[in-house]
Amino acid sequence: MMRPVEPWPSRWRLPDPNDADRHGLCAVGADLEPGTLLAAYRHGLFPMPVRKKLVGWWSPDPRGVLPLDGLRVSRSLRKSCARFEIRFDTRFRDVMQACGDPRRPHGWINAAFVDAYERLFELGWVHSVEAYRDGELVGGLYGVRINGFFAGESMFSHVTDASKVALVALVEWLNDTAATLLDVQWTTDHLASLGAVEVPRAAYLSLLREAVAA
Repeated sequence: MMRPVEPWPSRWRLPDPNDADRHGLCAVGADLEPGTLLAAYRHGLFPMPVRKKLVGWWSPDPRGVLPLDGLRVSRSLRKSCARFEIRFDTRFRDVMQACGDPRRPHGWINAAFVDAYERLFELGWVHSVEAYRDGELVGGLYGVRINGFFAGESMFSHVTDASKVALVALVEWLNDTAATLLDVQWTTDHLASLGAVEVPRAAYLSLLREAVAA
């Protein structure tokens, strides 16, 4: 994996994550330039569209995290891991487009987001974890890595357990490379079943500062 290249700084002043409304929305606007995205993640924010062409910046309270020593791997999932081939960073755009398939419920990843994160990928800040079966891409995930911090953005699965196997590989890589924080934004029932927990915003921001500085 390439050493990340620092982009030009953002021209925007980011909002205080503690100023978010009850839904976690801090502000709308700005852009998806690499410098803006990195500044946001370092600041405790992440982008999601609030309308088709309007970007919202979010800081939920509580925040979902997956402790790197707390991933729940069942016996059946451990068996599934042997049925897939895992690769990193070989088909990033395909992974992100699969995560953004408009046929999926609650899909939010549009073409502007794909292009923006591909620019970050080319600079070395974004990674994809890909699960293959018989040479076919059948599941995966992607996210942003800043030192000891990883922001998991989205995952997809075309066959049973493919995304879970990618998550197992991600956690193994993060542990092997001295990461300390895996952010999953909001804790869904699915993520909770895998070990994700909720932490107060203040605690999350403290963990984030330590991870980014690691």
